[in-house]
Amino acid sequence: MIHIGISPIAWQNDDLPELTAAYTMEQALKEAREIGYTGVERGRRMPADTEGLRAYLERYDIALCGGWCSGNLMKNTVAEEIEAVREQVTQFAALNAPCLVYAECSNTVQGDQAVPLGRRPKLSRDDITAYAGKLSELAKWMADEGMALAYHHHMGSMIEDQADVDALMAGSSPEVTLLFDTGHLAFGGADVLGTLDKWGDRIRHVHYKDVRTDVAARARAEGWSFLDAVIAGAFTVPGDAEGSVDFAAVTNKLAGMGYEGWIVVEAEQDPAKAPPYDYSKIGYDHIAMLCNAAGLSVAGRPTPAKPHV
Repeated sequence: MIHIGISPIAWQNDDLPELTAAYTMEQALKEAREIGYTGVERGRRMPADTEGLRAYLERYDIALCGGWCSGNLMKNTVAEEIEAVREQVTQFAALNAPCLVYAECSNTVQGDQAVPLGRRPKLSRDDITAYAGKLSELAKWMADEGMALAYHHHMGSMIEDQADVDALMAGSSPEVTLLFDTGHLAFGGADVLGTLDKWGDRIRHVHYKDVRTDVAARARAEGWSFLDAVIAGAFTVPGDAEGSVDFAAVTNKLAGMGYEGWIVVEAEQDPAKAPPYDYSKIGYDHIAMLCNAAGLSVAGRPTPAKPHV
């Protein structure tokens, strides 16, 4: 069974709040559910406390399907990092989230608009293997707490390209699962389908994000920051004719490996150029169509609602 979720980032961009200032989190959840999404990843502008968040999500008839965690394991000891993430792990477990989306942020450039992508941290394989050992300890603790750690390879971070992903997965224990993000893999020059073939048994969570290859190429050639690339439209939703990822092939591979879980649309864009409702509906409809074609059942359907205006 496949569950289709969405990140509220199209309506509420935490890294570029001025970009989405005209939108609210309440609008994001209402419209996401109206389209048909049955889950949403956690946003910073949601209630912080567990019961408040539970009530907030229940109001919109939508589940918590994961959420970002900014890791600092390169600087912290494992014990320090456990204490840093304990509250979020406890909350996610209480709300039956499928995973915690973890990425190392102590040395990333992804949130700094003044730093080009080309200056992102690049570690040796030995360095990544050492990090993977610490990450394994953290992931084992999380598993004992009832929560999966799904590592998010991300543009501008130390785990960005194919070699980085391979080294992290090879050097870590099975408790370290992978968030498979089509957009970040494609933008990072990795092999999207090959990553599925190689690490399919470690994939816990899936992000469907498309890439406009011409924008991504300019970002590399002209020394843009990650945030500049986002504003320029490097990413888009599955189903957009301007995208480049073969989502039919990805979906068929997921079906062939027996994947069951969440497929989450996460495609941050300038809402003035890509209206969140319209593009999120394109994404949902395209995923539902591909899942149907691949023989994958989709959980839940849209709650009857008035047409969007």
